[in-house]
Amino acid sequence: MELVKNKIYRAELVDYTAEGAAVARIGGIAVFVPGGAVGDQCDIKIVKVNRKMAFGRIENFVVRSKERIDPACPYAARCGGCCWQHITYTEELRAKRKKVQDALTRIGGLSLEVEEIVGAPSTEGYRNKAQYPVGSDADGHPITGFYRPRSHDLVALDRCLIQSPKADAAAALVRRWMEENQVAPYEEATGQGIVRHVYVRVGAVSGQTQVCVVSAARRLPAQDKLIKALTEGIPSLVSLTLNINHKPGNVILGAKTVTLWGEATLEDTLCGNVFFLSPHAFYQVNHAQAERLYDCALDFAGLSGEEAVVDLYCGAGTITLALARRAGRVIGVETVPEAVENAKENAQRNGLSNVEFLCADAGQAAVMLAQRGERPEVLVVDPPRKGLDETAIDAAAALSPARIVYVSCDPATLARDVKLLEEHGYHATRCKAFDLFPRTPHVEAIILMTKCSSEDKK
Repeated sequence: MELVKNKIYRAELVDYTAEGAAVARIGGIAVFVPGGAVGDQCDIKIVKVNRKMAFGRIENFVVRSKERIDPACPYAARCGGCCWQHITYTEELRAKRKKVQDALTRIGGLSLEVEEIVGAPSTEGYRNKAQYPVGSDADGHPITGFYRPRSHDLVALDRCLIQSPKADAAAALVRRWMEENQVAPYEEATGQGIVRHVYVRVGAVSGQTQVCVVSAARRLPAQDKLIKALTEGIPSLVSLTLNINHKPGNVILGAKTVTLWGEATLEDTLCGNVFFLSPHAFYQVNHAQAERLYDCALDFAGLSGEEAVVDLYCGAGTITLALARRAGRVIGVETVPEAVENAKENAQRNGLSNVEFLCADAGQAAVMLAQRGERPEVLVVDPPRKGLDETAIDAAAALSPARIVYVSCDPATLARDVKLLEEHGYHATRCKAFDLFPRTPHVEAIILMTKCSSEDKK
C-alpha cells in the first residue's frame, strides 16, 4: 500500500517512538503522529511520506485512548519541552520502561528483563536547572521560553510546569530589565544583540538560586540595574554570573564565566554530600530521583569498603563522593576543568580523602590508569547521550574490573555499548529504569555488568 500525502486514513495508535510521538501502522507502513496516545482511534492526515515511513497529524478522534488526559500546561500543544502532557503518568512510565526494554532487545540483542521502573514523586516543578532561550516577539519585546519541536521558533511562556517557580521568576526579571534598559536579545541570523539565554539553577535542599546570563557581549549594559532587580526580586539569590558566548551555534555556555554579584557557585546537598556548583558543572536536574538513581548505582556496585573504584564522566563528583563513602578509594575522571575543580573542592568540604580526580577524556584516562597499573574492582560510567566511544570501551575493558555499572540517559547508546562490552567478556545481569524527566520522552537506566569467568566462557 502506498500512502498519499494530504489524504486522511483511519487507524489506531499502537506504540511510541523514542522521541515520544505515537505510531500507527497503515498498510504495513509506520506513521508517526505527534500528540497521540496508544489506544487512540483517529483519522490521520498524512503530511509527509518517505520510502519506509510517513508522518501524520490527528484530524479527528473516533475513540479516545483511556490513557489520554487534558494537559495541565497551556503551552503543551506548541512548546517542544514536553511531549507527554496529554497521557496519564502510568502510561508514560509503561512507555519508558518499554523503551529501555526494546533497546536492549533490538539493539543489544539481550534477553535481560528490565526491572520495574522507578517513577518520580512529582511530575511538576522537579527541574532544578532551567535554560531559557531569549528572543523577541512580533512587536520587538524581549521574550523567554522554549522552541517549538524541530524548529528555532521561540514559544514565549511565563510559567513552565516542570521548572522551579524561582526559575520562571528570574527569567521574568531579566526580561523586564531588558525591556526597561533596551537590552537587545541576540539574533543568530545576524550576530547582533546581546542576551542569548537565561540559565537558572535552584538548590533542592539549600533553596539557593543561581542566575547566569549568557551573553554575546563581554559586559552587560545597565549591569547594576540587573543586579538590583534580581537581588531585590529573588531573596534566595546567592550567585549572579555572566557567561560569555559569542560563537554561533546551539551550544549554550561559552568557555568564560565571570561573577557579577555574590558567589561563583551554588550550594546543594545530594546523597548526604554538600556540593558547590558552577554553571558548567553537571548535576542531575531531578534531585529526588537522582538520589534514587545513585542509590541503585551503589547497590549494583556491591561495595564492601575495601574496593578501588573508577568513576568515568564524574562531573562535579556527585556519584564519586557517594562511592567514596562505601569504597576503599575512588578515582573520578572528567573532561571539563571547572567541574574537576568543583569536584576536588567538594571532596575536601565533605572530608573525603580517599578520592582522586583527573581532568582528561574518559578513553585517555582509562588508558593512563591501565598503564600505571590500576586494577579497580568496579568501574562506574555515566556518559553523555552519545554514550562511550570505542577508545573508552576498549580502555575500560583493559582495566578489567570485576563489575561495570553503566548509568545511561539514552537507552539506544546504552544497548549498543553493552553489546560491545559483552564482546570484551562482560555479561549484563541487571537493569533498572528511572524516570528523571516526567512529561518528556527521556529515561535513565542502570545496567550491572559482571566479568565472565573462564567457566562462563566455555
